[in-house]
Amino acid sequence: MFKDRQEAGQKLAHFLATRRYVDPLILALPRGGVPVAHEVAKFLNTSLDVVVSRKIGAPMDVEYGIGAMSEDEMPLFNPISARFFDIQSSQIQEIVEEEVQELRRRVSLYRSGRILPAIKNRNVILIDDGLATGVTATAAGKFLRSQNPLSLTLAVPVGPQITDTMLREQFDEIICLHRPPNFSSVSLWYREFPQVADEEVMRTLRLYHPTDWISVQVF
Repeated sequence: MFKDRQEAGQKLAHFLATRRYVDPLILALPRGGVPVAHEVAKFLNTSLDVVVSRKIGAPMDVEYGIGAMSEDEMPLFNPISARFFDIQSSQIQEIVEEEVQELRRRVSLYRSGRILPAIKNRNVILIDDGLATGVTATAAGKFLRSQNPLSLTLAVPVGPQITDTMLREQFDEIICLHRPPNFSSVSLWYREFPQVADEEVMRTLRLYHPTDWISVQVF
């Protein structure tokens, strides 16, 4: 069990340092992945930015992810979930439209006019605070893969023993420090797991992009 996201990030950073990536690009999945990735970027002495990905919840249970989308705004649905839900239904299309708006809001807020760093021919490491279904990481991985990175790694402190096939297809390597046999949710493996606010994400990103920041409003 990790004390908090900072400790998890420090342990992840020490492990990633042994891999000796050449000029790695660290990207975080906000919000929870940002404080973890911050510790990694500090330790590896490299820059940090975010790639936004949004879960698409089921109509009757928004917490149950049946798909996700990243910054290309192309919904990606889990084939298993698609068997039980009509992904062409008006309900799901409404959910997708809502998530598109939230995705755009977060991109605008967190990047403040910056473009995503160049991905092509870079060793990209995508970081989150944990892996549950992996649906949001899969969507982000698909988006990043389309930009031809030299290598694409997903790194998390904790996750299940079995990794989804769709997720494995997007990443060259998946690094997970702790895979407990009785994994049920990410939060159970942290003693302190507060919600990460937009303000904390923005405050962290300002450390890495101070000259690019313009005045923005938190909605």
